[in-house]
Amino acid sequence: MPVTKVQPFMNEDDLVKGWKKRLLAHRMVLIIAACVITVFTLALGIGLGVGLSCVGRFRCGFSSQCIRSSAQCDGEVHCDNGEDELGCVRLSGRSSVLQVQKGGVWRTVCSDDWNNWLGLSACKQLGYTSYVESFFISLTSIEQDLQSNLVSINLNQSQIIKLQNTTSYSKAHCSSGKVTTLKCLECGFRPKYLTRIVGGNISRPGQFPWQVSLHFSSEHLCGGSIITSHWILTAAHCVFGFADPSLWVVHAGEVEQPVHGAQSLAVEQIIHHARYHPKGLDYDIALVKLSKPLIFNGFVEPICLPNYGEEFEEGTMCWISGWGATEDKGETSVVLRSAMVPLLSTKTCNQPQVYQGFISPWMICAGYLGGGIDSCQGDSGGPLACEDSSRWKLVGTTSWGIGCAIRNKPGVYTRITHSLHWIRQHMEREEAPNAATIN
Repeated sequence: MPVTKVQPFMNEDDLVKGWKKRLLAHRMVLIIAACVITVFTLALGIGLGVGLSCVGRFRCGFSSQCIRSSAQCDGEVHCDNGEDELGCVRLSGRSSVLQVQKGGVWRTVCSDDWNNWLGLSACKQLGYTSYVESFFISLTSIEQDLQSNLVSINLNQSQIIKLQNTTSYSKAHCSSGKVTTLKCLECGFRPKYLTRIVGGNISRPGQFPWQVSLHFSSEHLCGGSIITSHWILTAAHCVFGFADPSLWVVHAGEVEQPVHGAQSLAVEQIIHHARYHPKGLDYDIALVKLSKPLIFNGFVEPICLPNYGEEFEEGTMCWISGWGATEDKGETSVVLRSAMVPLLSTKTCNQPQVYQGFISPWMICAGYLGGGIDSCQGDSGGPLACEDSSRWKLVGTTSWGIGCAIRNKPGVYTRITHSLHWIRQHMEREEAPNAATIN
């Protein structure tokens, strides 16, 4: 059976054989490389008193430049491309607790001295152009691992600034007893979907308002998910080799193809993960930046990204949706279809009769081991969406599988919690010149 992406490119036997060949080839390469590096490092160490290893230090992108860990997020740019001062803010746990990295250490932000300008600055660093509200919750109500390494931040001026550049005070306890949680965007709601349909898999208007159709040369090729008014998240295999923005159009707010009454927007930029390889399975994630913002109207709405450290349990029922084929190698669907599928653990999905250890930390499985319900060709890049406390979160992006809806071959999705740093870093870099606003 083919490994299904936009186009099948190998069968299951080839997948196993290719994997084994790569492991053997890489083992020989690694042995030879290790010998060379060891000799070279020893020579340099003896002659120059320096080493080449980045162990215990921060590597700047894919360059050979390494800096000390404490220099990361210290308010000064040390890497040539400034990566050491990106991704210094994150939201963690189920409550969206704000954390800032200062000097290489992640610290939970106390509510002490917090204000809206700091909230606006934090949202800016998360890649948003908006800020909704800050909330304060009891320190003892959040996850245990977030209750230590506390910090309070002080900023009196009305200006946007990177949080790691502000005056801060490390604390053992928050004076207020509370920590800061943050909302930058209203997301994960379906205001125009008022009825619950029992049975059937044809989606109704407003049921999945974050779902978009990515058209390449005027044809539906992949799905995607709205995460802000400017950004769409999709799969790298959808756009790899087709990165000319002028050939793409994003259609939002539609349930039928061809497009009727949808918002159709041109694409300004396409970014896929630099480590993605077309014959590989990992790092299958990409961002599409729109040339103009989407208008949120109930039929078009963003889905929430999960937070750092959030876990979604095996058996959680989630939804997949798309205009993909209804059978392997079939024609794409005219209407947006959807299905409910359970999340599967990596342990379950890596069983010998399922995917034999091919499921990496970058992946999450969902579906039925008995087959019958699955994503298929044309659904690629679309959402695996789970409802959590009345809000919908993007848990996965449709990536690959062996055939479609086959026994012991559930769908495999790019795990968004594992992709968060990459997503946030690129959004922050691209949104840096734009002004943020308070909603």
